Formats: sequence, structure tokens, C-alpha cells
Amino acid sequence: MDRLTVIKVGGKVVEEDGSLNALLDQFKKISGNKLLVHGGGRTATLIAENLGIETQMVEGRRITSAEMLEVVTMVYGGLVNKKIVAGLQARGMNAIGLTGADFNLIEAHKRPVKDIDYGFVGDVDDVNVSELRLLINENVVPVVAPLTHDGKGQLLNTNADTIASELATELANYFNVYLFYCFEKKGVLKNPADEQSIIYELSAQQFREYANEGVISEGMIPKLDNGFRAKQKGVKEVLITNAENISTGRGTRLI
Repeated sequence: MDRLTVIKVGGKVVEEDGSLNALLDQFKKISGNKLLVHGGGRTATLIAENLGIETQMVEGRRITSAEMLEVVTMVYGGLVNKKIVAGLQARGMNAIGLTGADFNLIEAHKRPVKDIDYGFVGDVDDVNVSELRLLINENVVPVVAPLTHDGKGQLLNTNADTIASELATELANYFNVYLFYCFEKKGVLKNPADEQSIIYELSAQQFREYANEGVISEGMIPKLDNGFRAKQKGVKEVLITNAENISTGRGTRLI
């Protein structure tokens, strides 16, 4: 099977022009088929604030009211997505921006209320990559925003780390998939205050221990949960790294 590199990128990496350009320069250096999944939460938070809409987060996950859903749809599916697509086109990579509603790519259901009401947040039910595979095989780079749909016309906000994991897992049936989670740091840090305290290899057991100790917390938890799930379901390699190293393979490797 051909190689496919799935890159999930979020935070200020995709939301500041300098870091986005650096990311796309490195992304171009990756050989073989490529797919990019992005977030854009900081921009969504800023625009929501400007509109007088309160942002609520629980364990790194956004509570999505009806008003916030409109904001994230505009930001994720529009502004951030199209800036990335335009940047890829400028570098000679033919790209297309997608959400989970396009091609019925990712169908989800509204998360049931248990201890927390997450609002219009979607949990993935089904991933359909038939059209996505055609695009990839034509050397098109899909750029996927973290929005899904319920099959009944309702858009849903879905964690970008989850979308990257779900797509990587399904595409692993057709490609040798390498999944990279890209953010501001060089990898998972043993000491958040020390940029050089990179954990180069991380097992699921170590992850749980570090999480219990508070060494790993907040948004890194869903990232690693999704990374280990993908690794267990056939993805060849999962790496947590920064934009500078997506073409070198340096960072935290999940084992």
C-alpha cells in the first residue's frame, strides 16, 4: 500500500501567518500522499468574544451552544480552512477544503447529556472515505475542518484530534498511514516549563501515569487518547511534534 501522512494541526500554528507559512513549507517536504486536519479554536474564541458569546471549555473540549456552533462553522469551515487551502495552492499543492458533511465524510450524533451538556458537539458514528480516496489518489491534498453532521441537516462541532484519528484509522485499510499531531511544542513534555524535557517514546501505561500525576493535562489528554486509539487500530505510526519537525519525524512517538 502507498504511504499516507495525516497531519493534524491546531492552536496558533494555523492561526498566525508566520507559523502557518512555516508549517506549510514543512508540509510540502513530506513525500507521498498527504491529508491535513486542522483546528482553529483560538480564532473561534476571539471572534466569539467580539460577538459577545461566552466560551466554555471542559478538559480541553469546547461547550458548543447554538451561537457558538455558528461561530465555529464560520471559522473552521471558512476562514481557517480556506487560508490553509490557499497556502497549499501557493506552494504548488492542489488542495480542497472539506468538512465532515462534504461527501458524507463523517456522520456523527449529538453527544448525549451525562455529567456535562456539551451542546452541539458530535461523536463520530461513521466515516466514509470512498471519495476521499479518489482525491488522494489524484494527488489532491484534502484539508478537513473539525465539523461533522448528523445526516438530518444538523452540523456538529467535533474535536479535531478525534477527526484525525478516525480518518487515519479508516484510511489505514487502504494506505500505510502515519498520523502526526502537530502543535507548538517539540513533543510531549515531562516538565511543561522545560522545552527540552521531551518524552521521546510514550506507552499507554506511561500516559495514564503522567495524566494521574498531572504531568499531562488539558488538551493533551484527548490528543493522546485519540493517538493511542489510532495506533491500536492499524495506523503505522503516531507522532506528537511541532511544525518544524513534521518532515523530520522527531518528537514523541507513541508505542
